[in-house]
Amino acid sequence: MVAATIGTLTKVLRGPESINNYLIFKGVFWHTWMEKSLYQVYPAEYFDNNHYGPVFSLIIAPFALLPDVWGCTLWGLINAGILLYAIDQLPLNTLQKSGMIAIGLLEMITSIQNVQFNPMLTSWVLLAYVWTIQGKDHWATLLIAAGFLVKIYGIIGLVAWFFSKRRWVFAASFLGWIVLLFVLPMLISSPTFVWESYGEWLAKLAYKNEKNRNAVANAFMQDISVPGMIRRISGRQFWDGWILLPAAAVYAAALFSRWKSWGNAIFQQSFVAFLLIGVVLFSTSSESATYVIAVTGVAWWFVLDPQPRPKWQIGLLVFVLVLTSLSPTDLFPAVIRENLIKPYSLKALPCFLIWLVMAWRFLFSKKALEFAERNKPEKLG
Repeated sequence: MVAATIGTLTKVLRGPESINNYLIFKGVFWHTWMEKSLYQVYPAEYFDNNHYGPVFSLIIAPFALLPDVWGCTLWGLINAGILLYAIDQLPLNTLQKSGMIAIGLLEMITSIQNVQFNPMLTSWVLLAYVWTIQGKDHWATLLIAAGFLVKIYGIIGLVAWFFSKRRWVFAASFLGWIVLLFVLPMLISSPTFVWESYGEWLAKLAYKNEKNRNAVANAFMQDISVPGMIRRISGRQFWDGWILLPAAAVYAAALFSRWKSWGNAIFQQSFVAFLLIGVVLFSTSSESATYVIAVTGVAWWFVLDPQPRPKWQIGLLVFVLVLTSLSPTDLFPAVIRENLIKPYSLKALPCFLIWLVMAWRFLFSKKALEFAERNKPEKLG
């Protein structure tokens, strides 16, 4: 929390140009209130565009009503605080939770300094899993629906359905929340405006997906992903991301081939971690500040495995900490970052290697869950 406070204040105190993302977020509320397009450019207010759904107007509302210094600072602290809370709710021991926090600290700071929503979204996925296992399907599905309608990434929380003991309740609750959250912004605008905004949002996301693939246009700040890495290394700028289909097939095969393990807490947590990593690795919208989602998955994977850990596993974690988490900071040699890491999206590489290790374990290892008996999680709530 101290790191989040310092990280936020170093941005806020530099002036409005340093908290542009917050100004975009704040604008979602005020533009909804005034029924102005959420996806047009407003150069007098901020640069770049909003890419979040209309329901975000209600999430940011309490902060948007405050002066920017207070609103932005509280936004950073709430994002850090809810991620800390979510990790604390996981069925892990104190050392494991501390390990997750330590491993993810640099990425959390990067996201907070960029005034992002990603720490909060990560926490929603974690809490959705925890609350599902605790039988609180109604509240779990609220977070999943909200995450989906704000930023598509949140849909990965639906994997909790496979681990629910009340799947019909889970499904009905999710659909109910989708409808409610869809119409809720109408309370501060109008039905016509909200309906049109969702249509405009989908069109904007499709446009952004194509734009993100252009490394020159996005100055290497977007598409920090496996497809992006392949595009930039191969020189095929508009290479078709067919790798998404095999990745989706791996997710499905890994989940359904282990259907007998759906009730195993270690398997459940490992698979949610697997999704947290993959949703970032295979998205053209992935940027440096998005990796708080993936590295939280990496941290979860690492602390779940029993000790003593093999040296290769520790080596992979160090690789993530150095190349993924440390490379965007001033502690990393700028000449390497600017001439190698960014141009070839190599920030994605360490997480991809861990994703492949996890995929191999899920798909082919007959002893994939043997560590569960040696590393029993604490019972949930």
